[in-house]
Amino acid sequence: MRVAVIVPIFNEEASVADLALQLNRLKDEGAAVVVVDGSSTDFCAPKLRQLGFTVVNAPKMRSRQMNVGAWWAKKTHQPEALVFLHADTLMPPGAIGLIERTLKPDQANQAADHPQWGRFDVALTGKSAIFSLISYLINLRSRLTGIATGDQAIFVRADRFYQMGGFRPIRLMEDVEISKRLRSKSLPVCLRAKVITSSRRWERGGVWRTIWLMWKLRFMYWMGVSADKLAVRYR
Repeated sequence: MRVAVIVPIFNEEASVADLALQLNRLKDEGAAVVVVDGSSTDFCAPKLRQLGFTVVNAPKMRSRQMNVGAWWAKKTHQPEALVFLHADTLMPPGAIGLIERTLKPDQANQAADHPQWGRFDVALTGKSAIFSLISYLINLRSRLTGIATGDQAIFVRADRFYQMGGFRPIRLMEDVEISKRLRSKSLPVCLRAKVITSSRRWERGGVWRTIWLMWKLRFMYWMGVSADKLAVRYR
């Protein structure tokens, strides 16, 4: 199964070495990798190009960057599955094989209700026990609601993604929005293999303050507040 990994970046030079190691591992597992730079002002994109990675440009907005990467992959690799990976998220070894086995129908199961999309469990990098609790609650909430967040490495059958027009061009909640549309067709496969994602957002903003902010933003989005207005509050 042809799998393409789409990685939006913006000013990731400080972690470019770790990012390159992971992307090389994913390539070794058989994936095509497309990095999408959102007008960075550092040298992350040039360094990745020097290391041999495909880096395309897009306006600075994660939803648009991921769409550009997905359509670039369609043109150059004709993928059967797409993975949307944040630059600060580390996928587990063998992740590409897990995705292939999850999404590829076998001869005994060609039904339309075969899994169309999914995500991984997440573990935060912070050493405090509170980050283990946050990770557990994120994964539990996702299982109960069928909504995946971007740092859970959402993957989807490419034909489904292109058919639905990709991500909505919104500045925030693009992961929640596309999850709702995907969920209306089929529930996600919630893989228990864990991706490791940075806890810097919680550490920088304060754990409880960040938790309150995220829940408030999700509630406001559910109440109909536009993603653009929410993005201003988030920033």
